[in-house]
Amino acid sequence: MEEQTQRHQHLPGSPVRSGIPEHGRIPKYYAVKALIADLLDELGEGGSLPTERDLAERYAVSRETVRQALRELLLEGRLRRSGRGTVVAGPKLEQPLSLASYTEGVRRQGRRPGRNLIGLERFPCPDGLAAGIGAESGEPVWHLERVLLADDERVGLESTYIRVARAPRLDIDFQPDSSFYGYLRDDLGIAFGEADEKLETVLATPREALLIGTPPALPMLLIHRFSRDGQGRPLERVRSLYRGDRFSFTTRLRPE
Repeated sequence: MEEQTQRHQHLPGSPVRSGIPEHGRIPKYYAVKALIADLLDELGEGGSLPTERDLAERYAVSRETVRQALRELLLEGRLRRSGRGTVVAGPKLEQPLSLASYTEGVRRQGRRPGRNLIGLERFPCPDGLAAGIGAESGEPVWHLERVLLADDERVGLESTYIRVARAPRLDIDFQPDSSFYGYLRDDLGIAFGEADEKLETVLATPREALLIGTPPALPMLLIHRFSRDGQGRPLERVRSLYRGDRFSFTTRLRPE
C-alpha cells in the first residue's frame, strides 16, 4: 500500500510529498484515502462508489479506516451522497471574488444558476446595520434571504440588506429566482462602484445547515460584502454562505 501511495508525491497542485510526514510513517487511513482517490478517477463523475465493506475487503483494512478516508473525501468535495449511496462528485464551482453576481459566475461555468426564496421582509434598520448600507437608524430596510442553487443542487445561502428607499418596489417588481444585481442595474439604473469583502471559514448554524441540506459539521465559506454605487454611496450588505465542498474562489492580483 505504501508503494502505491508514493505515486502521489509531487503532483502539480498537490501538497508537498502528498502530506506524508518526513519520518515516512503514513497513517493507514491516509494511504487508503489515496487509493480511493485513484478509484474515483477511474469511476468518473457520477460513478457509484463500492460499499464500505467492499472497500475494506479490497484494501485489507477495517471499515472504520475506510470510513475516516471517505469522511475526508466528502469534506473535500470529491464525493457526494446520492440517495442511500455515494458517488463521485463533479469539479468545484469556481466563483470569482469580484462584483459579478452569483448568477453570472455560475453561468460562466456552464451550470444553471437558481435561487429559492426563503423570505423577503421589511423592518426598521438597527444601529449595527445602518452605516454599512447608508441608512438612518430606524429607517425601513429590506432583508432578502435565498438558497443558492447550481443545476438544482443547493450550494449556499444568501442574505441581502438594502434600504427600502433604494428599491421601494422590491416586493412587487423583483423575481426572487433572478439576479438581484441585474434587477438593480437594469430595472433601477443603479450602477455598482466598488465593494469591501471579508472571507472566512465557519460552520453553519443548525438552521442554515437544514436550509442548504448539509451536515452541521461541513465547513462553509462565508463572505461579507459591503457594496457602494457608482457615486461611492453605501448600497447593500450581503452575507453569502457557500458549501466548502462545492466552491472555490478565485481572484487576480496586481501590484499596487
